[in-house]
Amino acid sequence: MQARNQPSPRVAIKVKGKILFINLRDVVSVQAEGDYVSLQRSGNSYLVRELISAVAEQLEPQGFIRIHRSILVNTSFVEEIRPYPTGEYGLRLTGGKEYTVTRTYKKNLKSLAEFWIGAGGFFHDGQRSSQREQATNSSVPRPGFAPSW
Repeated sequence: MQARNQPSPRVAIKVKGKILFINLRDVVSVQAEGDYVSLQRSGNSYLVRELISAVAEQLEPQGFIRIHRSILVNTSFVEEIRPYPTGEYGLRLTGGKEYTVTRTYKKNLKSLAEFWIGAGGFFHDGQRSSQREQATNSSVPRPGFAPSW
């Protein structure tokens, strides 16, 4: 985490012939649109010519996670996750925007919290053995328990 007296990391983007400086803490999500990415803020968005893979590499150390091959989200805006019967997850951000976390990227949800309490059966793969699930459900919950993905 950043110290209070340090400013938020900023990203410089070229938009319509000028350079804008955007505080990363204000960026809610990044969405791929072909060879471009759209940086979404609560009030507006910016279209920048860059591949999502290059942006992901730069933003993941800054608190962004990839939830889909074409979507990154700022973890500080995540309010809720819900499992779907398909093995995917629903993710709701501050402001109500919802996304589907595909099975390929569900492992990235681990970084949403420092530790997990009472989430033992929440993050399981429906194809895993029921023995492990029974062992998890029969044990006494431990503070700081991190779910196995």
